[in-house]
Amino acid sequence: MILKVFTSLLLLFLVNSVWTRTVRQVYDDLGLDHWSHYTSECPQECFCPPSFPNALYCDNKGLKEIPPIPARIWYLYLQNNQIETLSEKPFVNATYLRWINLNKNKITNSGIESGVLSKLKRLLYLFLEDNELEEVPAPLPVSLEQLRLARNKISRIPEGVFSHLENLTMLDLHQNSLLDSALQSDTFQGLNNLMQLNIAKNSLKKMPLSIPANTLQLFLDNNSIEVIPENYFNAIPKVTFLRLNYNKLSDDGIPPSGFNVSSILDLQLSHNQLTKIPPINAHLEHLHLDHNKIKNVNGTQICPVSIALEEDYGHYGNIPRLRYLRLDGNEIQPPIPLDVMICFRLLQAVVI
Repeated sequence: MILKVFTSLLLLFLVNSVWTRTVRQVYDDLGLDHWSHYTSECPQECFCPPSFPNALYCDNKGLKEIPPIPARIWYLYLQNNQIETLSEKPFVNATYLRWINLNKNKITNSGIESGVLSKLKRLLYLFLEDNELEEVPAPLPVSLEQLRLARNKISRIPEGVFSHLENLTMLDLHQNSLLDSALQSDTFQGLNNLMQLNIAKNSLKKMPLSIPANTLQLFLDNNSIEVIPENYFNAIPKVTFLRLNYNKLSDDGIPPSGFNVSSILDLQLSHNQLTKIPPINAHLEHLHLDHNKIKNVNGTQICPVSIALEEDYGHYGNIPRLRYLRLDGNEIQPPIPLDVMICFRLLQAVVI
């Protein structure tokens, strides 16, 4: 019993010593004068962690306005409040901001003061999800790398809003109110380094025009797309992940070589109206076709290379790379035909 008490006291002493040393180290590093200034300039509505002096946490505080932001702040957390407006005044001294999270507020386009965002010259990440925006805010800082606008009411994209955003790599517009008419041939002009574009859960009936050429990930789930235009993916030769789940694609809406694209490694076509597996490329690794109207699978027909030539490839040859195939929710009866396994020798999982 004495040993247990001694052990507990020793552990408590060590923990307290480490905590005291850590706090003292932070205090000493900042210096007495700096520490006093650091504490006094922190907005009373927010939390300024001593171990992370470049961050300001004002989330979940019921705020209706943004408090004055200290000059040292790089990371600003304002999510889950009641903020309706973005004005220039709180950001006058915040010239080093890199990250702003304004998700889950009540911000409207009319509540954003003209030019307030574009004046944040070092801003890299802007999160405005779950607000009440009706169009993409403009102008935006040219430094932006990520722009997240999901779950708003956006139905309009102002002309030229992205034209100077050459640093943007990720644009998230999913779950808004975009129609085909909102996406013109020049809408995404200027996004030369965009890698991920998410336009899922909108009201599109056609594949969007002029997707940036460097796009790697294109998400178009939960729209009403019926047709893939001939040679559509020639304009985006680097696309690797393509999601078209929950659309209205039928066999007639897919051209013979529609998805025979060497760059695509992950293709998702779940919850559509397909009755057969569309032609695919030998480089494809993951194929999702669940919940369509497919009745049977013919390995000879779907194999991207001739099964008769399989023996010529050898162990290191250019055999099809498909590793994952999902077919559940169709009208297919097991077992998987032998010619499918002969063609796709690298298959690791088949869901049927």
